[in-house]
Amino acid sequence: MKSKRKTKHWIVITALAIVLVGILWTVVTVVRILAYTDEDSSRISDAAIILGAAVEEDNPSPVFRQRIEHGIELYRQGTVHNLIFTGGSSGDGEHTEAEVGQKYAIAQGVDPADIRVETESRITEENLINSIPIGEQAGYQTYTIVSDPLHMKRAMKLATGLGMDAVPSPTRTTAYRTWRSKFPFLARETVMYMGYTIKGWINNPQQP
Repeated sequence: MKSKRKTKHWIVITALAIVLVGILWTVVTVVRILAYTDEDSSRISDAAIILGAAVEEDNPSPVFRQRIEHGIELYRQGTVHNLIFTGGSSGDGEHTEAEVGQKYAIAQGVDPADIRVETESRITEENLINSIPIGEQAGYQTYTIVSDPLHMKRAMKLATGLGMDAVPSPTRTTAYRTWRSKFPFLARETVMYMGYTIKGWINNPQQP
């Protein structure tokens, strides 16, 4: 009887410890994501990779527009020499995110010769993976990743994991202005970041 009680006691303690570790890890991840929103490199790169976001017919959504405009600003400043727009379409016959971004940038005076598009990706990891061969074909070696501030920590972790020579440049304005809009985005980024970290541990147990 005592043995069963002792076993049950240790099971409860172990379960509580796991829960506490999970809570602590979540809090630390949230803090790291928030702290990274201020990371903004001024390094000159061969190209900016503008991570895709939703479009409305042939117009960028407010979130995507701010990413595009930030990429254009970097281009005009000379911080990047080229732009890579990423993102596929949500359905047959619809414009891809990359094509919408390309059209917007050209209308703003960006030289079409300085634009590349990646039109197949659906998620951030695919945005980056599919951009690599496009950049290699064009002779690019260095990249600046453009996205929303809360998205930047995960995007850079993915880029680093893919072996890209990349630096961050978050948008200076964002559609996620209030905590009511920020919280769901932050919660999603936290879960996705933790999930990618676990995936990395499984694939490479030696990685710290």
